[in-house]
Amino acid sequence: MDEASAFGNLLLTHRRAAGMTQADLAEISGVSVRALRDLERGRARAAQRRSAEALADAMGLSGGDREFFLVTAKEERRRTPRTEQATVVCALPPAVARLLGRERELRTVADEVATGGVISIVGHPGVGKTALAVAAAHQLRRDFPDGCFAVDLRGMDDQPVTPRAALEQLLRALGVPAHQIPAGEAEQSALFRSRVTGRRVLILLDNAADEAQVRPLLASGPEAMTLITCRRALAGLEAARWVWLDPLAGQAAVDLLASIVGADRVAAEPDAAAELASLCGNLPLAVRIAGNRLATRPHWSIAYLAAQLRNERTRLSALSAGDLQVRSAFEMSYRRLSPAARLVFRRLAAVPGRDLGAGLAAVATTMTEPDVLIYLNELVDVSLLQTAVVPGRFQFHDLIRLFARERWEAEEKPDERARLSTAVQDNLIGTATAAGLLFYPETLETRRFGSRDEAAEWLASEGDNWLAAQREAARLGRHREVLDLAKAMHWYSDGRTQERPWDEVFAHGVAAARALGSRADEAKLLNFLAWAQYICLGDLDGGLATLRQALAVAIEAGDRAEQAWANGYLGAVLMRLGRPEEALERARRSFALSVEISFWMGQASIRNLLGIILGRLGRHEEALSVHLAVLSDAEAHRDRANAEARRLLASYTQLQIGRARSGLGEWRQAANAFRDARIWFHEAGFGLEEADAAVHEGIAWREAGTYGEARDCLRLALAIYTRLTAQPQRERVLDELALVPDD
Repeated sequence: MDEASAFGNLLLTHRRAAGMTQADLAEISGVSVRALRDLERGRARAAQRRSAEALADAMGLSGGDREFFLVTAKEERRRTPRTEQATVVCALPPAVARLLGRERELRTVADEVATGGVISIVGHPGVGKTALAVAAAHQLRRDFPDGCFAVDLRGMDDQPVTPRAALEQLLRALGVPAHQIPAGEAEQSALFRSRVTGRRVLILLDNAADEAQVRPLLASGPEAMTLITCRRALAGLEAARWVWLDPLAGQAAVDLLASIVGADRVAAEPDAAAELASLCGNLPLAVRIAGNRLATRPHWSIAYLAAQLRNERTRLSALSAGDLQVRSAFEMSYRRLSPAARLVFRRLAAVPGRDLGAGLAAVATTMTEPDVLIYLNELVDVSLLQTAVVPGRFQFHDLIRLFARERWEAEEKPDERARLSTAVQDNLIGTATAAGLLFYPETLETRRFGSRDEAAEWLASEGDNWLAAQREAARLGRHREVLDLAKAMHWYSDGRTQERPWDEVFAHGVAAARALGSRADEAKLLNFLAWAQYICLGDLDGGLATLRQALAVAIEAGDRAEQAWANGYLGAVLMRLGRPEEALERARRSFALSVEISFWMGQASIRNLLGIILGRLGRHEEALSVHLAVLSDAEAHRDRANAEARRLLASYTQLQIGRARSGLGEWRQAANAFRDARIWFHEAGFGLEEADAAVHEGIAWREAGTYGEARDCLRLALAIYTRLTAQPQRERVLDELALVPDD
């Protein structure tokens, strides 16, 4: 590419700020696409006066921007001396129109600039680093009366601007005659620093490649300010400060879309506009491109374009308008990676979930964890990957993930892709199954994990990945793996009702059991599915229907243990549906069949259910007797179950003992039982259950006349429900708090 003239650079900047393609501008101005291309690429120095005026009119330039545009065209036509040309080249580009949603970031940059030094704006390709930097420079130019200068370092080009070339431009902009500019880089850098020392100047170094490129260009002294935009973190710069630029917030992305296509158009389709912004990953470049497509196609609805973008296979291709393409922004960064980093980048597409750790990355890339971590950090440094909230984990931006998948499919052979995908899937499903089985009460050894806490931490951190792996295995017909994983999650899911879509996990298990022809497993998974429906989703009718299927299949299979569970769960659902007599009958059948359950803790759970139903029928003495017996048996059999399972059973049982004692008016004893349950739930990390126990404890203390304890418990529950955004429960606690008398 030829070196663009000052006018060519200015034309390109204004055209993109206006959201226009070369074809758009050619149609409106009458200047041919070829002429525009020659101007922007430097093959032509400037437009003739009438053409320049037509271009200014077409782009809507006015005031100082229009005057500067026309003067630059005139100066280029005269082919002014290089010193004067350099001053024009180093002028700040015009501020991008419609810079929305960046008020906080602009304030951050302004606050950092006030202290002088070096500020680096870092972020994903297309996130709007240059737009923010230029807007900030224009906003702050009054604070730098000695000059504001800008150099595009073209850091993503195959041949970025050399430090010598950039220094020559800056020195000419600062008034140094060409014959006085030293030949060597070190001498040029020293002269540049001497020229800006003691002067209030702002230097914008846009699109930097790396530390080596910008280090000779850094101004010295507290009066001067250097503002850098870069996809890399430039962590090697001494005394630099960073502003990390994220994609726009959801509403800001919608506002940006409205500024391009019109507020009325967005107001007519608010849901589609929000979906479109989300499909663009809230990335300003992508939103602008989508907006430009809609603006040039007024007969399209926003919903129509959103429907096009839902297809992940074609989304990046759809996000293009003329010479503006999201994919191109990503490709420039990808090309500059080391070969090993490119391999890691594309092979991460084999990971099915939203984020990952080094362990899973090692499986996907066939590297060791220490080695792959080096390349993960390289990808973070160039903003093709980002660190997740949890330390040690990484994630893609949604659109960059699609680009990684494109590279994975284009550059890896099909057999290799299949091998790596299977390895990742096997690792996730196998590890998740092994981890889940550790929570079965009778499992005493922790096996491949150091502890159950470690297993729980893995299941939580890799939750998106093993869920996605199960979905993919179900699609591929890997029925045995799908079924084993679903069965393994039974006891782990208890107490973690809102952490995962358990209805989906167990539904996959039901389908796998049917495909394998295992009626006993089908009955078991139907019971699990029904539990998820009525406990996790609150779908009582759906749970009731599924349980009737489970009972029928269990009877057909002759599985008395699953018949016991189906009857017990039916009792729980019928009780919630306000049919306590039917519930009691089902609970009694379940209790009679429970001797068929091989492990005593399953029997204990069914006995607790019987006690709960008795309590709902007002038979609190009988209920208390049942729960106390369960607690006694749990202590007697403590060596036959792991500590986590014993703790879970004891906490639920204490909760029911508290309810039975509340029904008997034994408020202090009830409060103590609720307190024990609350402490155990807290230690287990079950927030909702802890809050529920705290509410009951607070009510019990209030009824016992101990108002300080009552307020403390209810306020604890309020804090937990607020953190978990459980609004109905929060309102109930506020009502209970209002009933606590003042001391």
